[in-house]
Amino acid sequence: MAAGRAARWGLTLPLPGMGLPEHREIVEGLEALGYTDAWSSETAGVDAFTPLALAAGWSDRLRLGTAIAGLYTRGPALLAMSAATIAGLAPGRFVLGVGTSSQVIVEQWNGIPLDRPYQRARDTLRFLRAALAGEKVSQEYETFAVRGFRLDPPPAVPPGLALAALRPGMLRLAAAEADAAITNWLAPSDVPAIRAVAGDECELVARIFVCPTADAGAARGIGRRLIAAYMTVPVYAAFQAWLGRAEALKPMQDAWQAGDRRGAVAAITDELVDELVVHGDPQACRERVAEYRAWGLDTPVIAVVPGPGVEPAAMVPRLAAP
Repeated sequence: MAAGRAARWGLTLPLPGMGLPEHREIVEGLEALGYTDAWSSETAGVDAFTPLALAAGWSDRLRLGTAIAGLYTRGPALLAMSAATIAGLAPGRFVLGVGTSSQVIVEQWNGIPLDRPYQRARDTLRFLRAALAGEKVSQEYETFAVRGFRLDPPPAVPPGLALAALRPGMLRLAAAEADAAITNWLAPSDVPAIRAVAGDECELVARIFVCPTADAGAARGIGRRLIAAYMTVPVYAAFQAWLGRAEALKPMQDAWQAGDRRGAVAAITDELVDELVVHGDPQACRERVAEYRAWGLDTPVIAVVPGPGVEPAAMVPRLAAP
């Protein structure tokens, strides 16, 4: 963790298998459990902003963040409007995390070309910084143009900005144009490589997949399916290759490319699962997540992965900050 920066502890919302209204009691109790943050995520279900709009009314102290809102699937002005709405509901405690997302989400699900991701991320951050400060924006950016847009009204306190960053180019961009870098799918020992690129001033936020069950076989089975789903996506495969896992992932990726989904999952070793997915009894999970901080991560954000026979809501108290 960077010197002088307060340690934070986050939870990913929504929890799997729970409707949004069911989260009120959980959100209201997070501070008492040691949590400081609630970060949303979106893939193919709940969007990134609605859970935070609800959470802003259920807690007046938690920091709220999107991790992430897609910057291709929303136009720049709409992204600014959504961010201004949450910033108005939670003044001074909202972080807008944006990212390019993946080829599957952008191209296959939304029919939008994922062109020049670095440039689009840079241009979006620069537009958002100006728009959320209340400026009237008329600008020809490299990847889009905005003519005469001004938020009405702008947020009294502009939100922080964060960028999803999986490799050096985006990490350097996050450090230069945003306030934080958001990543996921890393082991504690990977944190120094990310810190070395991002520098000490950039807050590092990472989503940590946590399956709190003492049934190691079940947890590893869940972890294998998660790894196969993610590490066959090009952006995540490239990230893991940069971190040095190309050889470990190659048997799985080769089987996947050959259409052998079952063989791909089976090719993932226990050692790889144990590196990338936290599992064990609640105390073991707490100790493992603490390792991320010890290696320099500022904000671990737990993503609860339900284990066998345990409801997601029942897992949260067991994952309280130590």
